[in-house]
This record gives sequence, C-alpha cells and structure tokens, in this order.
Amino acid sequence: MRAVLQYEYGPPEQVLELGEVDRPTLEDDQVLVRLHATSVHPGDWHLISGLPGIVRLMGFGVRRPKKRVPGSEIAGRVEQVGDSVTQFQPGDDVYGEVSQAFAEYVSAPQHLLAPKPANLTFEQAAAVPVSGFTALQALRDKGEVQPGQKVLVIGASGGVGTYAVQIAKSYGAEVTGVCSTRNLEMVKSIGADHVIDYTKEDIGDGGQLYDLIVDTAGSRSLSTVRRSLTPDGTLVIVGGEGGGRWFGAVGRTLKAILLSPFAKQSLRAFIASANKEDLETLTGLIEAGKVTPVIDRSYEFSQIPEALRYLGEGHTQGKVVITV
Repeated sequence: MRAVLQYEYGPPEQVLELGEVDRPTLEDDQVLVRLHATSVHPGDWHLISGLPGIVRLMGFGVRRPKKRVPGSEIAGRVEQVGDSVTQFQPGDDVYGEVSQAFAEYVSAPQHLLAPKPANLTFEQAAAVPVSGFTALQALRDKGEVQPGQKVLVIGASGGVGTYAVQIAKSYGAEVTGVCSTRNLEMVKSIGADHVIDYTKEDIGDGGQLYDLIVDTAGSRSLSTVRRSLTPDGTLVIVGGEGGGRWFGAVGRTLKAILLSPFAKQSLRAFIASANKEDLETLTGLIEAGKVTPVIDRSYEFSQIPEALRYLGEGHTQGKVVITV
C-alpha cells in the first residue's frame, strides 16, 4: 500500500517521501480501515520537523522519529475486523484519531473509532478528531464552561479555534473570537457573537472582561491575557506557537501552571486525549447541526508535504484535509 514515510526530522517537503509498505496486520481488538481522507494539524508539523526540540524527548525519538509513517486523523471504511471486535463490521464508515494515518490503510483499536457523522463527507469527518477533541476538552473539562458566560477564543479562525467557537456556543456561552481581518466574516458565520480584529485592536482595548479565555495562539504574554480575565476567571492554554527552537511555547505554559496556585484566576494547560466517548459527543453536536468543520484547502495524498508546508505558514482558515 502507499504511505508517506519519514526517516529523519526536518522540513516536511524535505524529509517526507511517498513509498510502499505492507498493509498493517490486525490484532484481535483492532479494525482495518481503508482511508478515504486524512487531515494535517500543527502537531503533525512539530513531530515531522522535530521542532521545538523538546518534542523529541516526549517519546517520539531523540535522533530520528520512532514511527516511519506520521499522521493521526482518519475517515474511511472498515475492511476487516479482529476476532474480538463487536462494535464494527466490514462496510462501516468510521472516523477517529489513530497513529500512522498517512497511509491507504490503518489498523486501530475499536475504542478509538466511531461511526462517521451521517451528514459529513469523509473529508469533513477527517478534519474533526484532533482539533475537535482539543476544543471540547478545553472548554468542557478544563474551562468548565457554563451557559451565559463570556468566552474569548484567541485564534478563532484556526483548526481548534473554529471548533471552540461553535462548541462554546452550543453550551450557551456568549462568544468573542479573535482573528485577522480576512477571517472576520467566517468567524461570525460559525456563531461568534463578537469578533476582534487583532490587526486593528487588542483584546483589552474594549475593556471587556471574560469568564473564560481559550488561547490557541500563544502570541500574547501571560500578563496581557490575564488582564482580560475576570478576577476569578479561567485561562486555558491550548498549544501555541512561538518561543525558542528548543522549548517553543512550553515556557509560557509552565509559567502559567506554576503561577496558578498563587492566583485567584485559574491558569490551565493540557494535552488532549483521544477517546470514543468524546468522539461520540462530537458526532452528536455535528449531527444536531451545532458544529460544522471549516475546511480551508484540500490536497491529494501525494501532496501531503505541500499541505504541511502550507499549514506551517500559520494562516490556515479552519482545517487542511487530504483526499486518499
């Protein structure tokens, strides 16, 4: 089968190559999926480039990547199931977050997959898992969002941000999205009650305080963001770019974690985790019409390095998907 292979760290267009590998074998609790679509997200770019350097110390390989095939988001059709699989059968359309997704076939534990939302194409479904998990868990679990709260989403036009705006609205929050001029109308169209054009004003210029801020950008200092929080508000830091070559945005995140016990405001950071229950929650929101994936561009399978290069430029509107 075709797969995108990686043997060293570096720019995606230099270290990724299209090759042939054997189809994955199945364990008893696994499902073999023929991919129809996958997606790229910032985590892919970091793991392929090996930047910031700290990602290499997180179990992915210090000198070179441990896994030859990168990628993590899939949507496709079940071709075969293991002996102990009870939740799926051949012919089922599924989606989820798995490992080694840049390939024509993947094998995955059944607990990491869910039926594809009936109202989404494969391409749309592949754009959901990682960013959807992150937005949902940031708002519901870390932010403990409540109806009527004022919620600010920094980076509202990005992969996680577009989901965060919609999910916060589904919880009954009053949502303000921060984005650039070209993305204002899109962010309004997905449900933001208010928008801030960061090229013309900053989040604190209007004097508004927020009960919950979800920061997916990481481009502002911690003190700047905290000034826009209510005295007992919550800041949830989601990833973020910038920082040095070795530690990236980790320093800012650690500062927030260390400061939080001494502050009345709650300063939180986390790494999203894939699970079937949250995938089904996202499916329910999608099928109810409360959440719709925002797709920026679609690439062919052979163009994954180009898709990652575009993603790395940092100006995507929603998600970048791959047709397999």
